[in-house]
Order: sequence, then structure tokens, then C-alpha cells
Amino acid sequence: MLTDIKSLTREELEAQFKLWEQPAYRVTQLLEWLYLRRATAWDTMTNLPKRLRAQLSENYSLGSLELVRKQGARDITQKFLWKLADGAFIESVLIPANPALYGEASDRHTLCVSTQVGCAYGCKFCASGLDGWKRNLAPNEIVEQVLAIERWNEAESARLKVESSQPAAAEPGADTRLINNLVIMGMGEPLSNYENLLKALRILNAPWGGGIGARKITISTSGLVPQIRRLADEPEQFRLAISLHGATDDVRQRIMPVNRKYPLKELTAALEYYQAQKDRMITFEYILIAGVNDAIDQTRPLGALARHLRAKVNLIPYNRVDGLPWERPDEKVQEDFLAALEKQRVSATLRREKGGDIDAACGQLRLKTERAMNATGT
Repeated sequence: MLTDIKSLTREELEAQFKLWEQPAYRVTQLLEWLYLRRATAWDTMTNLPKRLRAQLSENYSLGSLELVRKQGARDITQKFLWKLADGAFIESVLIPANPALYGEASDRHTLCVSTQVGCAYGCKFCASGLDGWKRNLAPNEIVEQVLAIERWNEAESARLKVESSQPAAAEPGADTRLINNLVIMGMGEPLSNYENLLKALRILNAPWGGGIGARKITISTSGLVPQIRRLADEPEQFRLAISLHGATDDVRQRIMPVNRKYPLKELTAALEYYQAQKDRMITFEYILIAGVNDAIDQTRPLGALARHLRAKVNLIPYNRVDGLPWERPDEKVQEDFLAALEKQRVSATLRREKGGDIDAACGQLRLKTERAMNATGT
């Protein structure tokens, strides 16, 4: 199979164009087609010579994601189910403008991005790994989630303008981008696909690529200690979120098998190293699960850990997953848990979950679709 062109950095393209004896400005033209105009076919790149377009098509693919299903209206959280070239499915979630989840200012739109087909880490409450791990996503498949949403938004905006008899929109460009904030916490464990993830994020961060600031990109992990230390030594100022979900080894081991390999003591040491290198606040993702980690006595170790690491706690009421026994706590339990953390002078928020009616738990839409297809033989 040919490598997709969106898996290459500018430097790699420049080296290839030099071998082809193409002038350097042709790389800039190509990148504009890929990331500003978000082209999906070589023939549309009309300012590139036909010979160069032929060379590109012979040596690289130019893939795009196929939208299979979408749940949600334009003014609320929307979930997209994409079909990859090999027939596998992944999800992306678009969160509308609201007070920032992970950034310092209010975000226009946040996109939650997947990094793997399935997941190998087996968190007991999560839909992503119920059918196991299939494969890592290539850099272009991570990048393409952003570009595909932008194309969808352009098409929807154009349709609405036609229906309302408004003037046509300007050509796609940096000023027409919808997404300005990324959270890498969709399907899969991002840091177990480290090389592909970092390459994709550098493309999405680059001025010639996605143009999304590093501090507007948050990487989530269930706690892969070696990769956290490695990320600390990278030059980019990406944000870090830890899928904690328990502040004691007993709780984490009950619902997160990764804690057996990397218990809290090792995770804490890695986070101390990360903060020493980056001097940036980290976020603890803490899904509140009824009868598992929502008791008030759990706020003591959670608060102590958050204060020690200067971490913000993001409380997330559990979204029910078909086939799993877990439930979300009552609203009063959620509010009491938040109040107990705030009483300890911990920076904490309670996400009044958007998207609860659209298979919001990560991986659930993909799982339902695959199982329905298998049942009907399609």
C-alpha cells in the first residue's frame, strides 16, 4: 500500500521534491491544497504541473474518511463514525463552543480524536476495548479526523447558506477553520501509539498544517509511565491529562488493569518529572462510577494527589455502556463529591455531560454499528 501524503512532514516532502528536481515553492503549494483547502483528489490541485500530480499519485495515496453515521445536532455535541480504508471504524466527537475544558480561554470548538481501532488496556468501564485492540492509526488517519470535520462543516455551512439565500462562503482557509482545540482521548490509548501520534500532532500544530497551537492540544493517557517521561522531554508544550478514575491502587486496579504495571507510586513519580520539565498544570480525568469511586472518603487521597501535583480535577459522570454493569451516581452524590474537593482547595469541575443521548461513551457508536453489521451479515 502507498503511504498517505498526510503522513509526511514538510521536511520529508521537501526531500522528496528535491529528488524529483521540483522547486521548493511547489511544496508550499501542495501543503496549501492539503491543509488549507483540504483537497481530496490530485486533479483538483490545478496550480501543480500535471507531471508532478502524476508523480504524487504514483507514489502516495490521498485518502479521506468516509462518514458512516453522525449523531447530534449542529448546536450540541456531535459524534461522527468514520470508516477507514481497510473497513475498520473509529469515532470523533465535536464539542461546541463553551467555557474551556482544557484550554486557558473559551474554545470555539473542541474535537475529541481517536488514535487506535479498539484498545488493548481493558478499562472495565469503557466501550472502546470491549472487542479488543485491532491496530494503531497511522498519522494521516489521526490528522484526517480534523480535516474531515472541517470539510463536513464547510458542506453544512454552504447548504445552510443556499437554503437561506445568503451569499456563498469564501474559499476554505485558516480563517474558516472550525476546530481550534484538540483532546486526544477518543478510542484507544494515545501513548501506546506514541510515534504516530506525535508525528500527527506536529502536523496539526505546524503553521503549514493544522495551525492548532500546542497549548490547545491535550494528550490523555491511562498512565503509561515510560511514555509520560518521554513526552516530558519533547520540545512541544502539549497539555497532559491523566485518566485517573481512582486515587488509590485498590480502586484503580479494580477498574484499570494498567495500574498493575504502573501503580500510583510510579505514575506519581513520572508526573513529578513531567512537571519539573514542563512546569504546566496537568488534568486528572475522574469518571464518577456509582459504588466504585464516588464515596466521599475517596476525595481525601484524590485531593492530596491533586494538590501535590498541582493538578486540576475534571469530574465526569459515567455514561452507561450497553453490556457493562456500571452506573452513574445520583446528581447529589456528584455535587457532594465536587464540594468535598473544593473544600480541600482543589481546582475541580463537574462536567454536566453533553451528549448523553448520542452513545456518548467512547467507542459505543462504533461497537453498536459493528455488532449490527455482523448480525445482519453486511
